[in-house]
Amino acid sequence: MPAGVPLYRNRDFMLLQTGQLLSDIGRELTLLAYPLLVLAITGSPAKAGIVGFTRLAAATLCALPAGLAADRWNRKRLMIGADAARVVLVGGLAVALVLDTVSVWMVAVVSFLEGGAGALFFAAYAGAMRSVVPAAQLPAASGAQTGRLAAVKLAGPPLGGVLLTAGKAIPFIVDAASYAFSMVSLLLMRTPFQGERVADRSSVRSRLTAGLRFLWDHPFLRASTLMFGLANFIAAGMPLAVIVLAERDGLSGGQIGLLVAASGVCLLMGSALSPLVLRVLPSHAVLLLEFWTWTGSVAYVVWPRLPVLVASFLLTMLVIPSTDSVVHGFRLALTPDHLIARVESAARSIGLVIAPLGPLVAGILLDAAPSRVAIGAFAVIGLTLAMSATLSPAIRAAPRIEELATLSR
Repeated sequence: MPAGVPLYRNRDFMLLQTGQLLSDIGRELTLLAYPLLVLAITGSPAKAGIVGFTRLAAATLCALPAGLAADRWNRKRLMIGADAARVVLVGGLAVALVLDTVSVWMVAVVSFLEGGAGALFFAAYAGAMRSVVPAAQLPAASGAQTGRLAAVKLAGPPLGGVLLTAGKAIPFIVDAASYAFSMVSLLLMRTPFQGERVADRSSVRSRLTAGLRFLWDHPFLRASTLMFGLANFIAAGMPLAVIVLAERDGLSGGQIGLLVAASGVCLLMGSALSPLVLRVLPSHAVLLLEFWTWTGSVAYVVWPRLPVLVASFLLTMLVIPSTDSVVHGFRLALTPDHLIARVESAARSIGLVIAPLGPLVAGILLDAAPSRVAIGAFAVIGLTLAMSATLSPAIRAAPRIEELATLSR
């Protein structure tokens, strides 16, 4: 596809995004439906937590092997196969629910296997994006993807709760159907998802870690992956802090839900503003936006009022799509095709390892210390990251968007 053609006229890109929009909606439905289903069956929060953990554990354990598979075999077939597996798994669970033969162990196994299939799909998805979008348009495509995910996260979980109330099997039926739609969109795409490949005779261990080595050897990719991986710690912990402090302030469940929805609205707005931000600011300045806005939470330390914390949090949600478009778009553009799945899987693994610690630390601090101390700790981490990124030679030397076409390999 020529670089001058707008993304909305790029047939294969639109097919890919439409299929993933439907698939993401289905996945978000069950993100809430899985724990609610287990609670309905057992009444045990611990068992609900175990089922939630299995999905995340599968994504973490399978990330690097999935990247190796996606760089070795036909990515389109792997994505279709992963979708087909999820149709069978989730559809089978829906049938068991209709027949009233479901058990907790069955839910846990389906959750784990679905998470593993998802890891394989997303490893291959990175190569699909790089194949159907010209290098110079990858940041804009990544921004559009962030907006899509924000819209899904805004609507998916509440809809999942409503559908589960209507019938335990309904969210899982819809999820299975969404994976089927994703398969159809992939089958309609014409662009090959990988270039010609040369057989790699190195050891399995060497091939498995090739993505990590490439990230480490490239100064910009190493700096951006590690720094934004650490920023995920704040991004995952701050929402819990907002929810806990809102509950302490006496807000109702509905009012807290509106706060959560507001973050999704800001992500959508940020996605719409992202193309303008990318035109106005140089790449390194866009990268710094998220880091410096995280330091806004220090205002809460000075004036500990919930609206102050919410305002600083929503400001960061507004700029995240712009920084994500540079981080993810540049990584896709700068990585060779034969390594793209392993590099994306390596970056994803770093995020999966760091992000879950954010809510854990936030919860411990809010339970054991005054809220000013808890929020101040996150503000200090944000300030440290912001200063490190500002002083980083690799971040300052971030390529311009117009250079991506020549730097792409």
